[in-house]
Amino acid sequence: MATPEPVRIGIVSISDRASTGVYEDKGLPALQAWLSTALKNPIEFVPRLIPDERGRISETLIELVDTAGCHLVLTTGGTGPALRDVTPEATLDVADREMPGFGEQMRQISLHFVPTAILSRQVAVIRKQALIINLPGQPKAIAETLAGHPAASGIFAAVPYCIDLLQGPYLETNDEVCKAFRPKSAQRPAP
Repeated sequence: MATPEPVRIGIVSISDRASTGVYEDKGLPALQAWLSTALKNPIEFVPRLIPDERGRISETLIELVDTAGCHLVLTTGGTGPALRDVTPEATLDVADREMPGFGEQMRQISLHFVPTAILSRQVAVIRKQALIINLPGQPKAIAETLAGHPAASGIFAAVPYCIDLLQGPYLETNDEVCKAFRPKSAQRPAP
């Protein structure tokens, strides 16, 4: 039986207060727990806890892709309309290409839970051969947008095929958590 390929994933929690120790960060543990359950691949997490500063966010994303070699980077926090919420702008600053469908779908999913989802400004982009996605700030909302809702598919179902197209590692999901979708021509035979 073939062992799933290892993957390096950058996880970034963006919060002024958590990064200075005012309260405990819940974003990084939530991302790590969900991904560890959803993926069969051995995962090397590259975590970062940083303040809501546009330049610092951009530098962190560049470092995770260009230096650390992450094929996937997930951020949490800083995507609302508050004055300090600059994660989408910082993400667009480092983008080679935008992937607007991810943000559109995250808002659709979240609208099934809260009417304020319309205030979210999450984006997803490609930088080199990596996918960077801005997720909501709350652990419950992170899981909801990744896994989905009966009326709206979760965004993570599309992530493995996107990583394939970027020539990254072949991500294998635990179907009971999140079933990856790939066209038949892109699927590898089951071991």
